[in-house]
Amino acid sequence: MEFLTYGDRTLADIAVRLPGATGVFRAHKLDFCCGGGISLKEAAAKRGLAVEDLEGELQALDVAASAPAPANTADLIDHILTRYHAVHRAELPELVRLARRVESVHRGHPDVPAGLADLLAETLQELDTHMQKEEIMLFPMMKQDGHPMIVHPIAVMQGEHEEHGERLRLIEALTNGGVLPEDACSTWRALYAGTRKLVDDVMEHIHLENNLLFPRFFETAER
Repeated sequence: MEFLTYGDRTLADIAVRLPGATGVFRAHKLDFCCGGGISLKEAAAKRGLAVEDLEGELQALDVAASAPAPANTADLIDHILTRYHAVHRAELPELVRLARRVESVHRGHPDVPAGLADLLAETLQELDTHMQKEEIMLFPMMKQDGHPMIVHPIAVMQGEHEEHGERLRLIEALTNGGVLPEDACSTWRALYAGTRKLVDDVMEHIHLENNLLFPRFFETAER
């Protein structure tokens, strides 16, 4: 990818082709997963950012420091299962517990993230249901080289990804973008550190599926 062409490429394309780009996009709150179909120029304009500065950050990335996702489809699916499905299931219940603790202990605090525990519990339930659909039906189908009708379950998963993206935005709003009050206790700090990681992980998870895994099967469905 040439430096001078970044501005005209979509966020999704850059994220797929340039390891480490997703970190730049996350730092500037550019949605490369659900909203990855627009160009870097358009995304920069919407956020009031200078596209030249973003291009400079992308050019400066140390590509060698970011391992690319596995190229083989079966290996990529296994990576998603291990790195994201298992991690979401392991970490979300603890975040729900931390959120309930913070909301209870600090219920009179003006910055308490009221409603966060319920939102995280809903996120856990919806994510788990979504991941089970992939694990039971979609991923096994993909490991068998797809099916002419595979576009239909893929479309369902993409629609659910949009819903996950909406929940992530609500989580970021409730947690003030991860900015803690000065008097936050250690539990509150742990909660916000965990929710920041959750948002990053789910966005990266969606990106790998929407922009890297799913497109491999569109040609299969057209045969």
